[in-house]
Amino acid sequence: MKRFLGLVSRIALTVLVAATSFRSMAEPPKPKPAARLASFAGGCFWCMEGPFDKLDGVLSTTSGYTGGKTKDPTYEEVSSGTTGHAEAVQIAYDPTKIAYEKLLEVFWHNIDPVSPNGQFCDRGNQYRPGVFVHDAEQRKAAEASRAALEKSGRFGAKIPVEITDATTFYAAEEYHQNYYEKNPIRYKFYRSRCGRDDRLKELWGDPAKH
Repeated sequence: MKRFLGLVSRIALTVLVAATSFRSMAEPPKPKPAARLASFAGGCFWCMEGPFDKLDGVLSTTSGYTGGKTKDPTYEEVSSGTTGHAEAVQIAYDPTKIAYEKLLEVFWHNIDPVSPNGQFCDRGNQYRPGVFVHDAEQRKAAEASRAALEKSGRFGAKIPVEITDATTFYAAEEYHQNYYEKNPIRYKFYRSRCGRDDRLKELWGDPAKH
């Protein structure tokens, strides 16, 4: 009897292993899509994280500096306007959930597209708006979106926002990351005092998109 039960157990185990192996062969695990990067400058980077964080498909946002010549710059160096960097936000996103074109739409609706030498109350090259593209596909989409905005006649002028190749992106100091969540009162005060929301409403009309 013991031999019989042992034989049954071995047969059952063999069938289970075989079934598991067959299922693994028949249904290989689906690889997770690789995250892609998008980089935008829109004046103070504190104000550029929140609009993207709200989007389904955005995995993370990082405030930092890009487009300059100084290696690993500090906030004080960048804000002096001598390094050539712009305050920017780098976005990691899942392209299967959100299109780059949607990110561009949100970018445009959170900047003043006719102010190339700064944004709102922040003036200087370090606060210039810009799109930093990571590949030819992004460049094509960015140029098409800018052309469409110009063609719309909404601003009655050529859009002077530069589209350039992405270069080294340096993450800003930790206290700048997610500033709008860490310091909500100071953030709201700064944003209001800088006239950002009033100007965006004047330009775009729909504060829900900001």
